[in-house]
Amino acid sequence: MKKSSILLFGIFSVFIAAAQETTVKGSVIDGTTHVPIPNVIITIEETSQTANTDAEGEFSFTSNVPLGEQILKVEKAGYITKRFPIIVNEGHTLDIRDMMLDINVADSVDLYTITLSDDELNDDSTGGADNISGLLQSSQDVFQRTVAFEFSSSFFKLRGLDSENSSVLINGIEMNKLYHGRPEWSNWGGLNDVLRNQELSPNLSPSNYTFGGALGSTHITTRASEYRKGGRITYSSSDRSYTQRVIASYATGLMQGGWSASAAIGRRWGEEGYQDATLYDANSVFVSIEKKINEKHSFNFTSFYAPNRRGKSSPNTQEVYDLKGTKYNEYWGYQNGEKRNSRIKEVSEPIVMLNHYWDISNRITINTNLAYQFGKIGNSRLDYPGGANPSPSYYQKLPSYALADKNGPDYAKAYQLEQAFLKDGQIDWNRIYDANITNHGSGLNAAYSLYEDRNDDTQFTLNSILTSDITDHITLNGTINYRHLKSENFAEVKDLLGASGVLNVDSFDNIQYDLQNPNRIVGEGDRFRYNYNLFANVISGFAQAQFKYKRVDYFAALRVSNTTYQRKGLYQHEIYANNSLGKGEKLSFTGLGAKAGLTYKITGKHVLDLNLGYLSKAPTLRNTYSNARENHNVVKNITEEKITSVDASYIFRSSIVKAKLTGYYSKIEDANKISFYYADGLSSFEISENQTSAFVQEISQGIDKRHFGGEFGIESQVTPSIKLKGVASFGQFTYANNPNLYLTSSSFTNPNGIDFGKANLKNYKLAGGPQIAYSLGFEYRDPDYWWFGATANFFDKAYVDISPLIRTRNFYTDADGLPFNDYDPEVARELLKQEKFDEYMIVNLVGGKSWRINSYFVGFFASINNILDVAHKTGGFEQGRNANYRVLKKDASNEIPVFGSKYWYGRGTTYFLNVHVRF
Repeated sequence: MKKSSILLFGIFSVFIAAAQETTVKGSVIDGTTHVPIPNVIITIEETSQTANTDAEGEFSFTSNVPLGEQILKVEKAGYITKRFPIIVNEGHTLDIRDMMLDINVADSVDLYTITLSDDELNDDSTGGADNISGLLQSSQDVFQRTVAFEFSSSFFKLRGLDSENSSVLINGIEMNKLYHGRPEWSNWGGLNDVLRNQELSPNLSPSNYTFGGALGSTHITTRASEYRKGGRITYSSSDRSYTQRVIASYATGLMQGGWSASAAIGRRWGEEGYQDATLYDANSVFVSIEKKINEKHSFNFTSFYAPNRRGKSSPNTQEVYDLKGTKYNEYWGYQNGEKRNSRIKEVSEPIVMLNHYWDISNRITINTNLAYQFGKIGNSRLDYPGGANPSPSYYQKLPSYALADKNGPDYAKAYQLEQAFLKDGQIDWNRIYDANITNHGSGLNAAYSLYEDRNDDTQFTLNSILTSDITDHITLNGTINYRHLKSENFAEVKDLLGASGVLNVDSFDNIQYDLQNPNRIVGEGDRFRYNYNLFANVISGFAQAQFKYKRVDYFAALRVSNTTYQRKGLYQHEIYANNSLGKGEKLSFTGLGAKAGLTYKITGKHVLDLNLGYLSKAPTLRNTYSNARENHNVVKNITEEKITSVDASYIFRSSIVKAKLTGYYSKIEDANKISFYYADGLSSFEISENQTSAFVQEISQGIDKRHFGGEFGIESQVTPSIKLKGVASFGQFTYANNPNLYLTSSSFTNPNGIDFGKANLKNYKLAGGPQIAYSLGFEYRDPDYWWFGATANFFDKAYVDISPLIRTRNFYTDADGLPFNDYDPEVARELLKQEKFDEYMIVNLVGGKSWRINSYFVGFFASINNILDVAHKTGGFEQGRNANYRVLKKDASNEIPVFGSKYWYGRGTTYFLNVHVRF
C-alpha cells in the first residue's frame, strides 16, 4: 500500500470516527494471501510503544497515543519491515485496516537455525553440552542473534551460565527436564518450519507465561490458527551433523466451521558428520489441530515425535590428536567393512498436548494446558567384564605409556605402539567377537557386551495461565503448574557380540549387583547392573504485574514452588544391602523467586533498562543423589540452589543505528556437582585391600560461582543495501568459594565415603566456552533478492575444567596422613595452574538468492563456517587419575603426559546448503 494512500485513509478516518478517547487501531494481512498475520509487532516510533496483532491480525493503541504526524513500524520475522506515516487527532480513532506485509524472500535467518538445535546439544559426552543457541534463534536483538549464529560453534555460554538457567515452553508447557534442568532440543528437532512462532524473554525481562530463570525464557506457540496458510518444502545438505535433510510442512489457515490444521514431516540422515563415524538418523512428525468453538472458546491438539539416533565422538588427549588429527573418534571400528560406533545416543520421546483458550472478555484470558510425554533416552557403550579394555586409545596402548616406564623410557616399545595406533587405532570388533565365541565354547560368560544406559521417562503436566489487562496500563499474569515424573533408570544388554550371556556381577570388585538374584545370567533385552525408579512432583505458582506508561515501564514478579523427590530401588546392591532396595527417603525442597525491572524512555531514541532478581530452586535430580545407581544416599547437607542476578542496559535506537550496552552480575550459591571417574593416588587405608585406585563418585557440595561482565551490540543500516554489525561479550566467571568435597565408591571400606574437606577452587575460572568474544560483520542485500555477508569472530579466555580432588588435602597428604616429605609449594603451584586455551578467530561466509515465481517463492542459501580452517579447542577437562602431588609431578615430568587433559576440538571448514519452495 502506498504512503499517500495511508495518509488519505488516515485523514478520512478522523472525520468518520467519533470517540472520546484517542485510539490507533488496525490490522495486518499477508501481501500475497491476504490472510491476517498474528504476532506482528507494531511500534509507534516516537514513544517506542508496541502492540502485537492477535489471531485475527488486529491491534490497537488506546493510551498515551502521541498526536500529530507519527510513524508506525510494522515488523515480523520472515517479512519485510515497513514504516507507515499516519496522522493522529485528539479524541478520535484512527482505524488502519489491512496493512500489507510481504514475505522477505531474502530472509535467511530461518533457513539455517536448524543446524544449531540439531547439533550435539545436551550431550554430556560432547563439547556442546550447554549450547543455548536454540533459545536465541528468534531474537531480533543483534547481540543474541550473533550468539546464536556465530558464537554457538565455539560452545559459548551466554553470561557463562548453563542452559538450565533458562526455560523453554511449548504452548505454556515447560520442556526443561527435571533430571538435569535443561531442554532436550532433539525432542522436536527437524520441525523448525512449524516452531517459528516464538516469543523470547531474555534474562530477567518479564514473560507472560513463566517466571523463567537468570537467562530468561522462550515460549513457542503451535496453535493451528496462528500459522500462515500455505506450505513449504526444504532440502538441505551439510557436513556438520547430518549430511542431508528433507522437510515438508503445510498449514490450512482458518477454515469454515472454525477448524485449523498444521502438519509437518521431516527426515535428517548421514553416515558420518564432521567427526569420524558420527552417524545421524532422525525422523520427525508434527500435527496441530484447532477447533474454534465460538468467540470465547477454542481447543487445540498438538502432537510431535522426533525419534533420533546419532553417533558420539570422543574427547581425547593432545597426544592422540597429534597422532590422528582433530577428527579422530575412538568409539568406532570396522565390522564387515563398515564403520560401527559403540556409543550411540537414541532419543524417542513422543509428546501430546491439549490446550484450551478461553477469552473471558476482551481483557481477560485463561489458557489451560495438559501434556503427556513418554519414551526413552538411551546411551550405548561397551562393557568388558572378562576382557581387556577395548578402547583403542586406552593409555597402555599409547606411546606415552612406554616412555613413562618406571625403568626409563622404552623407545622401542613406544615406536611399536605409535605405529600400531597410526595404522589402525580403532575398536577391533573381530577380536571382541573372537573372545566371546572362545568363551562360549569354554562354557564361560561374555568377555565383552554392548549395553545401553536407559532413562524411560513418563511425565504428566497440567497448568493454567491467566492474563488480565486490568487497565490500558496494567497487565496481570499468573500461572499454576503441576508436574509429575516417573523415571525408570536401568542398563539393558543390547548385543551379546557372540557370547551366550552376561554375568550380573561387578567383575572388578566381585560384587553382586542384585542380591535378590545372585549370579544371574542375562541376555539381550534384559536389565542388569542397576535398576531403579525416580519420582518427582513439582507444584509451582507465578504472579506478575506489568505497568506501561509513556515514559516508564516497570514490572514485578513472584514465584513459589515445592519439589519432592524419591528413589525406589529395584535391585539390592551387595555393598549397600540395607540402603538400596525399596523406597528411600522422600525429599522436599521449597523454591522462592522474586524479580523486578524498570524501563525509562528518555526519548524515543534513548532508553535505560534495569532488572534484578533472586531465585531459589530445588537441585536437579542428577545433583541430588550421590550415586543413585547403587543406593539411596543423598548429597550431604543438600539444600536449595540460590541465584542472585542484576543487569542494567542503555539502548539507542534510530532509523539507521541500533545499539545496546549491558552490564550484569550473577551469583550462584549452594550448587552441587557429581562426577564419575577412575582415580589413582588415594589414601590406601580407606580403600579395600590396600588399593590406592578406585572408580569413584566425586561430590562437590555447596559450590558458589560468580559471573559478571558486559555485552555490547550495534548494527547500522549505512545504505539501503549495506548493514554493518558488531558485538562484544566480555566476562569473568569464577568459583567464589571453596566447596566441600567427598568421594564414595563400592571399593571403599567406609560406605559413607571419604571426606576430603574443602576443595581449594576459589578464583579458579569456570569452564564452558570462551569468556571473551567479539564479532564484526556486514550484510549486503541487493534489490534483486540476492545477498551475502561475512563475519569475523574472535574468542579468548577459555579454560580447561579443573579437577576438584587434586585441589584437596589428598593432593599433599601421604598414606600416613602427613604431608609428603618431598612436597615443594612452588612446584605444586605450577602443577595446579589452570590451563588457558589459545585465542582464535573464526571467519564465516553466508549468501543466498531468492525468486518469486507467480505465487511460489524459491530460495537458495549457503554458508561456509571457519573458512580459514582454524584448529581450536572448544572445551576440555583435567583427568582425575593423578590425584596427589607425587603421581601428578611424575606424570608432568614425562616427555608426554600419560594422563594429560582431554579436549574437544571445534570443527574445521564446514558447509551448509539449503533450497526451499514456499507456496
